[in-house]
Amino acid sequence: MGAISSKSSPLHHKTPLIHSIPMSEELGIPVYLKMDALQPPGSFKLRGMGLACQRAKDRGAEKLVSSSGGNAGLAVAYAGKQLKLPTVVVVPETTPEFIRDRLRTYGAEVVVHGKVWAEANGKAIEIADATKGVLMHPYEGEDAWEGHGSLVQEIAEELETPPGAIIASVGGGGLVLGILEGLKAVGWLKTVPVIACETVGADCFSAAVNAGERVTLPGITSVAKSLGASQVSETLYERKQNEEIWGEMRSWVATDAAAVKACVRFANQHRVLVEPACGAALAAVYEKSPALEGCKSVVVEVCGGAIVDMPSLRKLADDCGVDLEA
Repeated sequence: MGAISSKSSPLHHKTPLIHSIPMSEELGIPVYLKMDALQPPGSFKLRGMGLACQRAKDRGAEKLVSSSGGNAGLAVAYAGKQLKLPTVVVVPETTPEFIRDRLRTYGAEVVVHGKVWAEANGKAIEIADATKGVLMHPYEGEDAWEGHGSLVQEIAEELETPPGAIIASVGGGGLVLGILEGLKAVGWLKTVPVIACETVGADCFSAAVNAGERVTLPGITSVAKSLGASQVSETLYERKQNEEIWGEMRSWVATDAAAVKACVRFANQHRVLVEPACGAALAAVYEKSPALEGCKSVVVEVCGGAIVDMPSLRKLADDCGVDLEA
């Protein structure tokens, strides 16, 4: 992976890398925060989805189709608006109305279909085939991984030495695959491990690592719905099996309560709202995860998440027994 190229400038923004004093004091080592919660649609997804959409347009796409009622769909809708391409986002019935409204704000046509993502995705495939649109998968695809990898290149531009680890949330695996591509590009692949964080009940990567094969979760029971892939990417699992080539990947799983508490503490300390999916990565620091053993510094990918607001965070805290003054 070299410099990202397309016929136009990147749609994502270069985000701040900040030194978190409170988190550093708590963990006892320097903790840096890569603030992708500040991307326009609210999450890191714009990096990969933006590049994938640009490349699709470069190849002649006349319409974009997404099946994500979450952050990937928002990123595709935002990218479509910037690229002046009509965009259809198919969402399951469980998608909150405020997310549907936000998708429409970006100019997307919103189609509601099915009770779960798989049903929405099937409909999206039908629409793409019937309209000659290009289906943008929420976490698969080399263009998306390359786009996500740009965050590592930005980190390398700011840090004088490589961090002891990069902490990131993992759902289907697109973010971690992008980080691996970025580590390869900057020459850190063999020296900087990735701490892949999940929550109990949305832990398909950990389940695969423990089982020695890709497994399908019977359901997503965690509040971290943005981590809700029932099966991890085949490519990520294969790279985990080949760590001598792709570098070390450590798995860590937080409880829902720990992830939500991390969101609350982060909001209180840094005045930024993030989803429990992002809270899983933050919890690795706040809970002093054993996966961080031996690290002399860490970077947390604050992936963000637009599926959160103050009322929903307050309800999550109540449901998980978390004090809002945490």
